[in-house]
Amino acid sequence: MLRRATHPVAESRILIVGLGLIGGSLAAGLRAAGYVGPIAGCDPDPDEIALGIEMGVIDEGDTRLEAVIDSASMIVLAVPVLAMESVMGELSPLLPRATADVVITDVGSTKAAIRDVARKVFGRVPANLVLGHPIAGSEKSGVAAANPELYARHKVIITPEPDTDPVAMARVRAIWQACDADVLEMDVARHDEVLARTSHLPHLLAFSLVDTLARQDERLEIFRYAAGGFRDFTRIAGSDPVMWRDIFVANRDAVLASLDDFENGVARLRQAVESGDADAMLAIFSRASHARHYFESLLNQTSYQAEYHMQQHGKLRYRVTPGGGVNGRIRVPGDKSISHRSIMLGALAEGVTEVKGFLEGEDSLATLQAFREMGVAIEGPHQGRVTIHGVGMHGLKAPSGPLYVGNAGTAMRLFSGLLAGQAFDTELTGDTSLTKRPMGRVADPLRTMGAEIETAEGGRPPLRIKGDRALTGITYDMPMASAQVKSCLLLAGLYAKGETRVREPAPTRDHTERMLTGFGYDVQRDGDTCWLTGGGKLTAAPIDVPSDISSATFFLVAAAITPGSDLVLEHVGINPTRVGVINILKLMGADLTLSNEHEVGGEPVADLHIRYTPLKGIDIPVDQVPLAIDEFPALFVAAANAEGTTRLRGAEELRVKESDRLQAMADGLGELGVENTLFEDGIDIVGRRPGEAAEGPSYGGGHIDSLGDHRIAMAFAIAALRASGEIVIDDCANVATSFPGFIDLARKVGLSLAEEAEDGDGEGA
Repeated sequence: MLRRATHPVAESRILIVGLGLIGGSLAAGLRAAGYVGPIAGCDPDPDEIALGIEMGVIDEGDTRLEAVIDSASMIVLAVPVLAMESVMGELSPLLPRATADVVITDVGSTKAAIRDVARKVFGRVPANLVLGHPIAGSEKSGVAAANPELYARHKVIITPEPDTDPVAMARVRAIWQACDADVLEMDVARHDEVLARTSHLPHLLAFSLVDTLARQDERLEIFRYAAGGFRDFTRIAGSDPVMWRDIFVANRDAVLASLDDFENGVARLRQAVESGDADAMLAIFSRASHARHYFESLLNQTSYQAEYHMQQHGKLRYRVTPGGGVNGRIRVPGDKSISHRSIMLGALAEGVTEVKGFLEGEDSLATLQAFREMGVAIEGPHQGRVTIHGVGMHGLKAPSGPLYVGNAGTAMRLFSGLLAGQAFDTELTGDTSLTKRPMGRVADPLRTMGAEIETAEGGRPPLRIKGDRALTGITYDMPMASAQVKSCLLLAGLYAKGETRVREPAPTRDHTERMLTGFGYDVQRDGDTCWLTGGGKLTAAPIDVPSDISSATFFLVAAAITPGSDLVLEHVGINPTRVGVINILKLMGADLTLSNEHEVGGEPVADLHIRYTPLKGIDIPVDQVPLAIDEFPALFVAAANAEGTTRLRGAEELRVKESDRLQAMADGLGELGVENTLFEDGIDIVGRRPGEAAEGPSYGGGHIDSLGDHRIAMAFAIAALRASGEIVIDDCANVATSFPGFIDLARKVGLSLAEEAEDGDGEGA
């Protein structure tokens, strides 16, 4: 059902020229949205006019434009592209009979041709002419097919000229927004190029396929046994032939360019089939399959966890009821850091890499898709299993456009090192949050190695990396502890001449070094320095991704702060460079034990068993800070429930994560009534007073802005276990980037958590 228009249509009289599906649906949509002014129609077919009046779509109409133009304030030209010149020619001398501020718009599928017609008829593109194109339609035609919902949740593109009247644009926006359409702006040339590929080419192919089969002797048998795939693909071949003839004539150059690209793609696929190149076929099919899912997500405005910008679904809010218990046995998703690296190194290896436990979250899936776009054949993921058909150190191919890594800072920083050694140019981009994060920390040392990298202002994304640059190994003293920077330089070092050495001021996670070793690449370490020599190769090896200790942290803290809790987290990665959270919780007095310790793929894992016992505030040891840098939002919640004050210093890195996590947590804790003092590199958090009962609520409820940071959102969700009132957390959609299934697991162990749309229209899920 159409939403009531929030952009009221103030037109005194609307005239729609061309009363077919598009024009008729616009009139019907305006009526459904509450427009009460007169709508007139003009069409060469008097039967269409009569039917439009009978249906209530228009109030009046005529086959002659001069009979219906008087007092029109908005004129919509909904005629075929090749008919536009004659219609504009007829309209031009009649315009003085419309209102003085009349606005003209159109619905044509090609804009350059219509712009040229306007210049020919009017001598220029009038300031009150706003060219537009609704991206909606059907194989049906005529006013009988008019559908008031046709434009709901579809895009309408307007292509204004530099001197187009802004007021006219606003009025055109209003009529489409009243029909619940999303109105965008685009340059004329870009519009025609994009539509040639996404709309015109598919129609051309459908017409051609059906025509080819229809001319064959056995066509009756072919059509009799055609399955759903044939029906779905060829449905659009039932569209209006005259309209599409006009479109192909009007947009000839762009259509031919898109057809050239398609023919080249078919030739590559034909070659793969002829030669029996299974990997090449798989690469094409898997890339297409996942791109199709992305397209579906855009149509449905849902979040697809594998593709580019993942916030099409809008913002989500968590509503968490206070109290609850935390009990049972659970296994959290696979480690995100290891998942990223498994795809990267598997793609560069020689042979087939089998991955188990892969994290099917948006960040790691964006990495997977990026390698598909560089020609790597990848099967899955399916229930955490991924098969990567490696192409070797120099087998990646240039992607057709920028590589989009969503919200994944790890992916962007590691990619920058890996791509610096390739023979082709690349661009790395991400979502709004990622474009605010500093990338100079990797770009600067890479430039020292000989890479050519351009960044946006302030050293921020996007990153443009020039290919075919000779890299030379360096010795680099990192100014701050960062596993991402270290890994970036080691990956660049694979392609560099000589030795690449990285010294870290404090221990950081060593997943890259461990996995490189597992793939047969020699990596050395002595104290705080690791190094490798470029020019080697990687050999495929199986990978079993442990559960992510960062994800496990939220449930460790949930059990640690909640009376009566008894929880086991299975198969958690306990890499020595990641166990800061375990060490800190034990220092706070947590009843936390490890069992079933063993190694998988060079990574240590264990089951973590935690039971409630009152916590005490501590001064967090500086040497533990880099070992727990991603876990501090949850640890701050533990501190708010501990007796006494917990002090953190040396954690300035938290300022430049997905949000300023020090500030975000300080603000959120303050909202709940938790006393805290913020410092440039840390925070003091005051928990329960000595002698205060440990079992009651530790703080109040409140309304939290997570700033789109998944870890802030999850931290305050578990905080509700000890709150006296409900905690509402805004902007939680990005939780899927690191922890798909968080809500289900939270409910399973005892939290009362619901999600809803932030506009208030959603219902708890």
